[in-house]
Amino acid sequence: MSANIFPMMNHSLVIYKEAKKNLNENDLVQLLMKPNYDLVPIVHQNPEIVFITSYPPRECGIATYTQDLILAMQEKFGTSFSLKICALEKTESQYKYPTEVKYRLNTDVASHFSDLAHQMNADSNIALIFLEHEFGLFGGVHGAHLLKFMKHIKRPIATTFHTVLPNPDKKLRKTVRKIADYSDYLIVMTTTSKMILIKEYGIAERKISLISHGTHLVAPIDAKIHQTKHLFSDRIVLSTFGLLNEGKSIETALEALPKIISEFPNVIYLIIGKTHPEVVKREGEKYRDILYQKIQTLHLENNVRFINKYVSLEELMEYLQRTSIYLFTSKDPNQAVSGTLAYAMACGCPVIATPIPHAKELLDGAGVHFDFQDAAQLAEKTIHLLQHPALLKQMQLNALHKISPTSWQNSAIAHLQLLESNGNHKVTLAYEMPKISLDHIKRMTTKHGFIQFSAIATPDLNSGYTLDDNARALIAMTSHYELTLEPTDLELINTYLTFILFCQQEDGTFLNYVNKEGVFTDNNIAENLEDANGRAIWALGEFMSYEVIIDKNWIAKAKFAIEKSLTTISKMQSPRAIAFSIKGLYFYNNELQSPRVNQLIIALADNLVSKYRGVSDQKWHWFEDYLTYANGILPEAMLYASLSTGSSLYEDIAKKTFHFLRALIFKNDQIEVISNQGWYQKGKPVRRYGEQPIDVAYTILALQTFYQVFEDPIYKAQMKIAFDWFLGKNHLHQIVYNSQTGGCYDGLEEDHVNLNQGAESTLSYLLSRLAMEKVVSISEVMNREYLPQNK
Repeated sequence: MSANIFPMMNHSLVIYKEAKKNLNENDLVQLLMKPNYDLVPIVHQNPEIVFITSYPPRECGIATYTQDLILAMQEKFGTSFSLKICALEKTESQYKYPTEVKYRLNTDVASHFSDLAHQMNADSNIALIFLEHEFGLFGGVHGAHLLKFMKHIKRPIATTFHTVLPNPDKKLRKTVRKIADYSDYLIVMTTTSKMILIKEYGIAERKISLISHGTHLVAPIDAKIHQTKHLFSDRIVLSTFGLLNEGKSIETALEALPKIISEFPNVIYLIIGKTHPEVVKREGEKYRDILYQKIQTLHLENNVRFINKYVSLEELMEYLQRTSIYLFTSKDPNQAVSGTLAYAMACGCPVIATPIPHAKELLDGAGVHFDFQDAAQLAEKTIHLLQHPALLKQMQLNALHKISPTSWQNSAIAHLQLLESNGNHKVTLAYEMPKISLDHIKRMTTKHGFIQFSAIATPDLNSGYTLDDNARALIAMTSHYELTLEPTDLELINTYLTFILFCQQEDGTFLNYVNKEGVFTDNNIAENLEDANGRAIWALGEFMSYEVIIDKNWIAKAKFAIEKSLTTISKMQSPRAIAFSIKGLYFYNNELQSPRVNQLIIALADNLVSKYRGVSDQKWHWFEDYLTYANGILPEAMLYASLSTGSSLYEDIAKKTFHFLRALIFKNDQIEVISNQGWYQKGKPVRRYGEQPIDVAYTILALQTFYQVFEDPIYKAQMKIAFDWFLGKNHLHQIVYNSQTGGCYDGLEEDHVNLNQGAESTLSYLLSRLAMEKVVSISEVMNREYLPQNK
């Protein structure tokens, strides 16, 4: 047997192409141990996706768009396929491209289009071609040279119309209809564009997908060190960005400034970006010079700044986050979309915009419109917003809520769903595992503890702290420290442990709610705190299981706290409080082996057995006649009770209840956890939507425990399915984990994601991510095939 393959035997299902349907894991292991066999990997070439587009270093909006989309695809699904580019060029403009550029197309030469089609037809590995369409990119009338390529290509094509012109003449309508006929899929970015294609071009709706222009995920401004932090700190910043050309109508904003400055003298208007290179070729800096002259005529030298250079994405986002109002002044009513508008909203900028279709669809509550080239109207609306800071603040939040579903990550998922549905060259998408990030963990932590809520990704200190969240944080950070031995983790661990100990009262019970001043609140009197108490026992017990790497004094404090609480634990009646306590006591007693603690585990487990017997029947294997939140902890606790006591009864109930739960929430290779909108009542239809990260996390933790005990590969496979929920494999096909902030969104509703990134959700994600780190992904094995070969 090959030495380099043997490590894969450990708890992994090794698949043979010829035997995988007939042999179980044990059979395969025995086969592999035979001396006359070796493993020969079957090398599969990843299917290829090709983009036909302008591409950096060429400077244009579509080039940037494509690069951002490709980067997001690689981030989300990097190992599922190969991404290549066919770069569009002109005779006079040749570029030195990065390695992903596999083809070049000179759009000035009509014959090159058919040549490209023949070249691509020869490559059977091409699964899909994304064609980024703009009329000015392709030669011929209305870009008609493109039809020579589309006529001959034999690979599936998804055409993205970046512009859809209304009121087409016969020639334009004929060209667009032919492009649509040759395309397998059509993509547009606004509802307006979609309706124009249907009503004015006669294109079938079923062929058109609406995928909004992508945007970048942006971390809070106070979470980073900004190059711009000392710039304009005492000024009200208005801004515009993009490659400069007269279509942007910057003069409209300049003409509005005198009136704005009369009310707000400290306004500064930033015009960010170089002149469009195609404009420079035609007329040099003529348009910029006209703007300079107007600035002097209107005496605006102290209130306008040109940032006349290429700015990096990071620097651009910093300028936008410094912006009070973003001014979008385009004078082209046929401009379908604007990437600059989307980027500004992604940074939380309220927007004042001319009414292009993209702006009309996006700005509901996030900004206002003004008429094309109407400087007086622009001035009036800018002054009104600046006079009402509360309205501006609300618009900032509305902008983030409106634009976040259009993140590049979500755009990548939407685009590649076309690939999944392609019957001729179907590809299974494997979500990439994000790097572990503590950015939002640290952002949410003060010297007192872990803050409870956040507004988007900004901590809400007024929400105070809870025992629940700091218990979760202690478990997560101790697990992270075991993985990394990062010294800075210890400060966080100490903070969370200290908070838990602070919450414990003289009688051994714990209070849950603490305000920002560190004072216990009246919520502790009004609410039942059993679940919070159980969670504290879980945290302290699991914390003690890391005694090899944790300061002994901290371990001693945790042990004392558990000992102090033992008399109160036996009085618990809440099923989840009991389950949390069983899990904590299992870890606490693993080395101690105290008969007293073991008896307490038995008493708690018997309580759950009694609850199970009281409501279960042939079709209902559960502990209550309803399922609510954190359901996975209940069967997991019964399994821990079995491990602690050796009880086959506890193990049997653990297996039955976990099977019952998994049958409810795993369907069609996807997880959909119990809805918090009324929960799931026995004998009633299953409610949908209202899914919370905590339920996904506790399912993953339970699957991890069951896998470690029984080594059944299905548990590992379902861990990956459940974790992919965070990454976009859910009913909305949207990310729930924000890789830029390091936070996790608070919930998945019927038609939107709750974008707040509070403690419970963020810690639930981190616990899930750490669990995945400790169990090798099943996809690494299932996506690999080997053939046995005689030596």
